[in-house]
Amino acid sequence: MSRANLLLVLAAVAGLGFAAYAAFTAWTGLAGVEMSPHGWAALALGSILSLAVAGGLMMLVFHSSRHGHDDVDQDGPR
Repeated sequence: MSRANLLLVLAAVAGLGFAAYAAFTAWTGLAGVEMSPHGWAALALGSILSLAVAGGLMMLVFHSSRHGHDDVDQDGPR
């Protein structure tokens, strides 16, 4: 393994470790916080709508790619 690859792997592991530490700290820091039913409904609605938008955009990407809209026009001027 080259030195650059080793540094990249170490940076990725350090980043994951920091993310795990931040998630653990946030989880334990919010131990006494409760959310109302309106908050849960907003969280569920936001999650569902975010997934719907992401799915719709991915559908458009695949549709555009499969129907040739992403192909480079070789006949046009450069």
